[in-house]
Amino acid sequence: MLKELYIEDLAVIEKAEIVFTDGLNVFTGETGAGKSILINGINAVLGQRVTKDIVRSGEKKAVITAVFDRIGAQLVSLLNENGIECDGDQIVITREISSDGGSVVRLNSRPVSVALLKSISPMLVNIHGQHDNQSLLSSERHLELIDIFADDDAELEDYKACFKKLQSVSREIKRAAGDEQNRSQRIAKLAEIINDLKPMELRPDEDTEIEKRFELADASRELSTALSAAIAQLYGDEAEAFGAATLISEAQESLEAFTEEFSDLEPIIKRLASLKIELDDIASLLMRFSGSIEIEPQEYARISKRRDDILIMKRKYDTDVNGLIELCESSGEELLKLTGSESDIDKLHQQRQQLLVEVSHKAAKLSKIREEAAKRFCSSVAKELEFLNMPNVKLAFTQTKGKLTVSGMDSIELLISANAGEEPKPISKIASGGELSRIMLALKSVLADKDDIPTMIFDEIDTGVSGRAAQKIGIKLHDIAKNRQVLCVTHLSQIAVQADNHLLIEKRTENGKTRTGVFCLDEKGRIDEIARIIGGENISETTMKNAAELISSARNKN
Repeated sequence: MLKELYIEDLAVIEKAEIVFTDGLNVFTGETGAGKSILINGINAVLGQRVTKDIVRSGEKKAVITAVFDRIGAQLVSLLNENGIECDGDQIVITREISSDGGSVVRLNSRPVSVALLKSISPMLVNIHGQHDNQSLLSSERHLELIDIFADDDAELEDYKACFKKLQSVSREIKRAAGDEQNRSQRIAKLAEIINDLKPMELRPDEDTEIEKRFELADASRELSTALSAAIAQLYGDEAEAFGAATLISEAQESLEAFTEEFSDLEPIIKRLASLKIELDDIASLLMRFSGSIEIEPQEYARISKRRDDILIMKRKYDTDVNGLIELCESSGEELLKLTGSESDIDKLHQQRQQLLVEVSHKAAKLSKIREEAAKRFCSSVAKELEFLNMPNVKLAFTQTKGKLTVSGMDSIELLISANAGEEPKPISKIASGGELSRIMLALKSVLADKDDIPTMIFDEIDTGVSGRAAQKIGIKLHDIAKNRQVLCVTHLSQIAVQADNHLLIEKRTENGKTRTGVFCLDEKGRIDEIARIIGGENISETTMKNAAELISSARNKN
């Protein structure tokens, strides 16, 4: 519950330190005294959006600090998950709003985000303002109310989980169908890659290896040609009838015919014979070497073609042989997945059909729970409204079953007849401001035991009501406050006299500046304030006596 609230430099409130109690805490004061500012301060410390205009004129920042105690185990667990330790069951939240628009939030002296503050605020306070009356006019809100009353969280969450699975599978099917054209094009491309590369049976680094083999084979062919030419020049061939060795032999033979007459020729002839022997040896070596390096034309053609084929693929796919090998393998894997996706799509359709049956079954079960809960809800609210001086009220509901959504297949709208003999109609068409306030209070009363939120705040729940209806609202607020803390801003004495703790919001002008203070009233203060509400500026002894009697009567009845 909200134990204390400290406000500094918030609009017209210079400083205020407010202590709250269990039960019904009522705020009263003149119109414009700052009651709405107080609610704005509570909203700010609960993480609601604020603007720099909320800072008191001439000040650098506004500070709001709230102390909550008796917080639940769920909240303690959430804070622990966010690294925030709690001192027992109490937390302190401080929010500073700078005049330049900045904002700082601290929880138990530790800086936290506004997002975290927003996430925990529903576990601390339930604030009902005039906008909630208007939200009651929306039929979308009615389904939520029935679900809260039905306490069908388990069934609703089970349905939502199943429905989200259905949505997920449907998205997969749609995506698969939308990608069918791209899929066909991709399959064709992958098939082309595999047809290009798989038959080649490439080996790692083969491009480097084949290039070396080609260079060696090419060089061997050129050398073989050169060797053949050299041998031909030594011995001659078909193209060249005389080689060097032949010519030397002929020269030797020519000179030997004259050795008897010219003995000086013998040394020359011996040298020619030696030269012939040397040339024969060289020729023999050249022939043996030529035979060792000779490459078959078919082998050379094979190496050359392999080299060209690899080069073409490298250029086509802009990668080396290792990249081509990887591309072929990955393309095969992807093609296998894509060609197998047709069966996957069939499986998805089967899964979707099964989920559709399951979701429909769960939606029908949820719909039945809501139908039964709506009957009990209307009966319970009608009893509360009868107490709140709407005795002839009749509540009903329409439940329309439509397409499946994340909330089920139901559209529920509450109908009301405020006068005897009239058929129930949509709330938006018949309810006045005062009736809306009482309807909302009746709803809050019926739903009060469906949550464990320790504090409820009602901002001007008395709009449009007076007299006995206002008295009944006051009694009902006091009844709700028996099980949880209630804060209420009101203009009516019938509600104010029900307070367990009466707080006065008072505006004063001092030294040319307007200041608003919040004061806890004692018995005399309460009588004075109730008298002011009853009599306005003209307060008589009778008014004072009437105020005291109203307070006493309310206390005795409670």
